[in-house]
This record gives sequence, structure tokens and C-alpha cells, in this order.
Amino acid sequence: MRNVLFLCTGNSARSILAEALLGTLGQGRFAAYSAGSQPAGRVQPIAAELAMELGYPADRLRSKSWDEFATPGAPTIDFVITVCDNAAAETCPIWPGHPASAHWGVPDPAAVEGDDETKRRAYLAAMTTLRRRVELLLALPLDKLDRLSTQARLHEIGKTP
Repeated sequence: MRNVLFLCTGNSARSILAEALLGTLGQGRFAAYSAGSQPAGRVQPIAAELAMELGYPADRLRSKSWDEFATPGAPTIDFVITVCDNAAAETCPIWPGHPASAHWGVPDPAAVEGDDETKRRAYLAAMTTLRRRVELLLALPLDKLDRLSTQARLHEIGKTP
């Protein structure tokens, strides 16, 4: 079982969607988590709706600080993946075990203005991009890759449109 932490500044949309996707699609192989450097304190309603449509448990959907994962007793993280450009530019905590890291930048659907349908399309576009990347992660032969190869592959996945 590999532990993956998805990071975004607010931990309210993209990182939540990534957590739900990997938590659902990678069940049994991966434990997915998400957090933010400056958590919004709430999950965006459309992100929560899409996550639950995947079958992700509603009680796992909460906006939280990345500090929770740098404390004693927190799960040992194998991979840290940023999904927003702001979080990628921030100085992250030192994670125990020095996990492999990558940046999978995705436009922020929460920043899209317009009617409900326009906003929903933005969330679906973010989710589609993240799903494609999660599926590529799931296809990696992780038991056959060393740390540097894994890190390189994670970076390549982040360039997938």
C-alpha cells in the first residue's frame, strides 16, 4: 500500500478531487490523502458532489492543513503531488521518509465565474485531467522502479494534458 498526499493551497477542490479519484480507483493499492497550505476550511460543493458520485465516502471530504501530515502518528507519505501552481511554489514541510514529489498543475475550477453549468463544466474538466493522471499512476510498475525513476515518471504524468 502506497500513501499519496495531494496538495493545493486551499484544499477545497482539485486536491479533494485527486484524493477521491485515487482513493476510489486505487483502492487496495493506494491510500489517498489531500491537504492545503492555507486550507479553506470547507470543500467546494461541486467537488464534494463529484467525489461522492465516484463513491468516495462523504466523511473523508474535509479541507485540512498539510501540517496534519507532518506530525507524529501521521501516515508515512510515499508520494507528494501538488495540483495547483501556488502550492508548487510554496516551501513544503519536510516530510518524514522524503517522499517522491511531482507537480500536476490543473486550472482551478473554483475560480471560474459564470452560471452553474459553466462552473460544473470547469470541475468536470479538472476531474477529467486528474483522472487521466491517476490512471497513469495506477499503470506504473512501482515495484519495478527505483525512487529516481518513480519521481521522473510522476513528473511526466504531470505533463499529460
